[in-house]
Amino acid sequence: MDLDEAFGLVGEFGPRQKRLTAFLVLLQVFVACQSMLIVLVGATPEYHIDNEGISTSTEALAKHVRFASNFTSIATEWYLIRHEAYKVSLASSLYFAGLLIGNIMFGPLSDKLGRKPVYLTGLLFDVIFGYVSAFAPNYEIFAMSRFFVGITNGGMSLVSFVLTQEYVGKSFWALTGSLTNLTFAVGIAIYALLGYYIRDWRFLAFVSNSPGLFFFLLSFMLPESPRWLYSQGKTAEAESVLQYIALGNGKERLALKLKQCKAAVKKEDSAPSVLSLVKHPVLRWRTVILMYIWYVCSLVYYGLTLNAGELGGNLYLNVALSGLVEVPAFPLCMFFIEKPWSGRCKTTATFLIFAGIACVFTMCLPENTGGFFFSPRVLALCGKLSVSAAFNIIYIYTSELYPTVVRNAGLGVCSMTCRFGGILAPFVPSLKALGPSVPFVVFGISGLSAGFLTLLLPETLNKPIAETIEDLQMPTHQMLKSKKVNKLEESR
Repeated sequence: MDLDEAFGLVGEFGPRQKRLTAFLVLLQVFVACQSMLIVLVGATPEYHIDNEGISTSTEALAKHVRFASNFTSIATEWYLIRHEAYKVSLASSLYFAGLLIGNIMFGPLSDKLGRKPVYLTGLLFDVIFGYVSAFAPNYEIFAMSRFFVGITNGGMSLVSFVLTQEYVGKSFWALTGSLTNLTFAVGIAIYALLGYYIRDWRFLAFVSNSPGLFFFLLSFMLPESPRWLYSQGKTAEAESVLQYIALGNGKERLALKLKQCKAAVKKEDSAPSVLSLVKHPVLRWRTVILMYIWYVCSLVYYGLTLNAGELGGNLYLNVALSGLVEVPAFPLCMFFIEKPWSGRCKTTATFLIFAGIACVFTMCLPENTGGFFFSPRVLALCGKLSVSAAFNIIYIYTSELYPTVVRNAGLGVCSMTCRFGGILAPFVPSLKALGPSVPFVVFGISGLSAGFLTLLLPETLNKPIAETIEDLQMPTHQMLKSKKVNKLEESR
């Protein structure tokens, strides 16, 4: 039998798979705290300078600057104001630059070495560098630690997402992918709550990082991905993991006998790698389009999230709202992506286009609008909701567009370009110097263009998962079979 048939016997989403999924999904709270750390740790409160003519040196500022706030941050400790203010955005960009490198490294490594060992290594170093950030003696060490946190956090979270998908049957990928991203959004709100009660930035960084140690210790109990084992020709080990899952699902020991994966990697063969995404025309075309879509999703998502403080009002409430506003997006995703008339492709395109329209529409508003429903804040939150929905679907959609042997490599390359958007996002608000709505216009045009490009990709709803590159050439991966044809085949 093939792997999908085996999951049908073992259980596509039984009790043991629910526990494994719940563990990896909850990990996203830790990932969210690390990703959003700079929003509160780098916040700059209002301040007053006694003598405007003083020197711009840190020593001089320390004597004459008074911060009007009851919280500390790297800005208040190292006086990152005026000509030094760019260092806060730089630290954020370094984190996303680290994510870029982590995605390049960890994706192909997990395809070659396995999901579990690469995931554990990334999580361990993520925790270590997180503590370095909390106890950094100066800005330079803090900034470099954020860079290395980005490498390990980005790579580890990518592999954990793939693990979450590969523990369950294909029909539940949309559910597990949505739960992962939903928990990330809730994690943003939890981080805002922590920041509200913990006003010292070092203690906040320490507390936010500590759950990672708990997750690392428990992660040793995770099994390897059965899909990865199967794609590597390790059918005996894949059968062992499936038996483990079946027993945890309350089933008796099953007579599982997987057939050899047709193009399983052998010692004498060269393993599929990132180059496979370029060599094969089908993968090359998909990858180029997906890279741009991921880039836009990241640019708009993090541009609206990291600058939640720019909305005015309570900083902690704004950060919490920027996370909670994503929550309605996930039931909407689950509803639309499973419908034959919308599917993955059309739903992703619609959300991206709607996000683009919401952002562009801000340029039509009067500067001092008094309305609530058409205020820049509400339109920004609508854009955040829509782009987070698109971001959620594109994770699931991309996983289904790539075969197992290069799935992590494909996700890694797409996530790599995604990080370019994250690197640029903290600096986009500086375009306000050209006009108050210019940043939103940039976000809007990007969303619209990505939305229309999505329509060029094939639909994956109700199609089998490709295990190898050769599977992409099969008719089942080229077109959907009608229900009538399926019924005829079953009757035979």
